[in-house]
Amino acid sequence: MSSTTTLVTTTPEAIKSDATTAKTKKSGGCGCSSSSTETTLDEKIKERIAKHPCYSEEAHHHYARMHVAVAPACNIQCNYCNRKYDCANESRPGVVSELLTPEEAAHKVLVIAGKIPQMTVLGIAGPGDPLANPEKTFRTFELIADKAPDIKLCLSTNGLMLPDHVDRIKQLNVDHVTITINMVDPEVGTKIYPWVHYRRKRYRGIEGVKILHERQMEGLQALREADILCKVNSVMIPGINDEHLVEVDKVIRENGAFLHNIMPLISAPEHGTHFGLTGQRGPTPKELKALQDNCSGNMKMMRHCRQCRADAVGLLGEDRSQEFTKDKFLEMAPEYNLEKRQEVHAAIDKVREEQEAIKVAKAIAKKAANTPKILVAVATKGGGLVNQHFGHAREFQIYEVDGVSAKFVGHRKVEQYCQGGFGEEESLDGMMKMLEDCKAVLVSKIGHCPQETLQKAGIEPVEAYDLIDKVALEFYQKWLSTQTATV
Repeated sequence: MSSTTTLVTTTPEAIKSDATTAKTKKSGGCGCSSSSTETTLDEKIKERIAKHPCYSEEAHHHYARMHVAVAPACNIQCNYCNRKYDCANESRPGVVSELLTPEEAAHKVLVIAGKIPQMTVLGIAGPGDPLANPEKTFRTFELIADKAPDIKLCLSTNGLMLPDHVDRIKQLNVDHVTITINMVDPEVGTKIYPWVHYRRKRYRGIEGVKILHERQMEGLQALREADILCKVNSVMIPGINDEHLVEVDKVIRENGAFLHNIMPLISAPEHGTHFGLTGQRGPTPKELKALQDNCSGNMKMMRHCRQCRADAVGLLGEDRSQEFTKDKFLEMAPEYNLEKRQEVHAAIDKVREEQEAIKVAKAIAKKAANTPKILVAVATKGGGLVNQHFGHAREFQIYEVDGVSAKFVGHRKVEQYCQGGFGEEESLDGMMKMLEDCKAVLVSKIGHCPQETLQKAGIEPVEAYDLIDKVALEFYQKWLSTQTATV
């Protein structure tokens, strides 16, 4: 495929003007009604999420996050959770290789902030619940805020104890909080939560679930009042809460959530969870996308979540935690350098501006032609580029493409095909099932065997090393011409 692109000659001022004119009015991003200050609110929120890879789909191509495992205890039991404190092989929430003290965690953050200057966010997400371990959680935040003020602080919680700690969270300048809310109907919740431990007492069944629901709603509203951005995570469990999540989406929007992240249930038997051991299946990629699409008209929808470990390090979609185990990072001197980090971020921002200008210029030139939409899969290591070998991919990013734009709609994890120089046929079979609804796979390189397999399935392998948008749109034009020729 040719790497040349013809762009419309357009001044930055004209691009900005056209983009502003075309932009539809939205609320301030927190579920509020529109007002005369909505443009200002949008700009302020854009600035707050610009370098947060979880809250901004575009930022996740460029900026990294890390989690520190300082919170082992939990105050509820979820049927999809089984915490593990010494596991390096599983990639899912609640799993860590080792627990850290706040002081060890702060040291690790300063080491990694030097090694990975594009790391902009420090989160505490377990392996238990951060607010069931408030002393360790807040001490960690205090140490990091003092020594690395440019790193954003965030936490993820089940929400049970959130109302008690919103003031402290605000005081520490924690600007992003995630609550896992899987139901707003306690009857549904009884199928997900066996018990809740609250105020030194364990509540089972619907009594405990009602307490959890009430506290989650109270915490969500308190975050809105404190002007703290809230992302809500919901686990999609087929046959239990999948249909109910449409109502969850509506309720959390009304109560101030900024972003909704509907995630697939992970329920492999080897994980030892209740759902895994009882055969509860997770949703298919098509089922997940259909639900996300159904809810996306109500509020902002996150589709790029990787359901990270509680000690994850690096870009979303990669995990470098094993490079920074305790025996390694404690021997490393902190290399935090604010000036160097700002230089790296400035370079990233310049690339992002250039990419955005290309997108807007293409949109202006093509004026939203009424063309069909297709899905393409992309092998990428980040940076908004097609830059990964097919055989090395552990996930594919999925884009919905039309004649104007390539829109990220999700990701699909796969078993790595290339193992020690040899292709695993079983892995390839699994990949084909994951990609069956895609028209193309965009990769930097692909071997002869998987190339033939894809082509036989009607999926076009496209080799390129360029911007995802550019390669996807070039393929789309080629695909569209073949459709026109056959009509």
